[in-house]
Amino acid sequence: MSYLVTARKWRPDVFEDVVGQEHVTKTLQNAIAQNRIAHAYIFSGPRGCGKTTTARLLSKAINCEKRKGYNPCNKCSQCLEITEGRSVDVFEIDGASNRGIDEIRDLRETVRYNPTRAKYKVYIIDEVHMLTTQAFNALLKTLEEPPPYLLFIFATTEIHKVPATILSRCQRFDFRRNSIEEITSRLKFIASEEGITVDNEALLFIAKKSDGSMRDSQSIFDQLIALCGTTMTGAQVRESLNVVDEEIFFSITECILSKDIPRGLSIVEEIMFKGYDFREFFRG
Repeated sequence: MSYLVTARKWRPDVFEDVVGQEHVTKTLQNAIAQNRIAHAYIFSGPRGCGKTTTARLLSKAINCEKRKGYNPCNKCSQCLEITEGRSVDVFEIDGASNRGIDEIRDLRETVRYNPTRAKYKVYIIDEVHMLTTQAFNALLKTLEEPPPYLLFIFATTEIHKVPATILSRCQRFDFRRNSIEEITSRLKFIASEEGITVDNEALLFIAKKSDGSMRDSQSIFDQLIALCGTTMTGAQVRESLNVVDEEIFFSITECILSKDIPRGLSIVEEIMFKGYDFREFFRG
């Protein structure tokens, strides 16, 4: 079996496994259970926080052949096809590379036809804010009067760039950054399942470096496994990620408070000498 990166191997396959977005997943679970699926959703939030994953889960749940409750079974033909990206009725479109009016006109032509095999025809448009104004305008009529089998799920990291006319036709869900506690807890679980020994300091460094992105944290985790093997320590992670020692922060703070400019400049010189990234230093 070919190697899968952590973010793909441990991608949530039920709503409960989507970390830190309960305000979104609970609403969608209820909508599925009550058969109150809207015709268009827009998921906004920072990168790597679960927007596309949730869109796929919703696509599977509403098309699942053996669903009980609100979660997909992940075993029927529809679930497997969507998971493997080979469904003929669920389309994932990159808004950045399909942003023009011609592409949206082609899409409008295809939505007129019933689903081939699934109950719903689903269009997941990622980075939807990249569409041109003309492309957005071309979507309006379809969003206003969609056929009953059609579902649009838009995802964006820049919600302010999406026209109000589009937003008013969608149910909007705002995803948030994952907390350090959520990221460390998830990584600790994955490490345990994978047989990786990792200390709490290492997990903390990874979580801080990922800037609230669960996907980024798992990518960093993969990188560090390649370096450290099955045992990962805080010291190894600190060196690999070029994490500034806390003592330096304390020292520079003391210099600022005491107005000790010469010593402060000396510490800055030390930071440069050790090759630390100044942007990371100021973020720290």
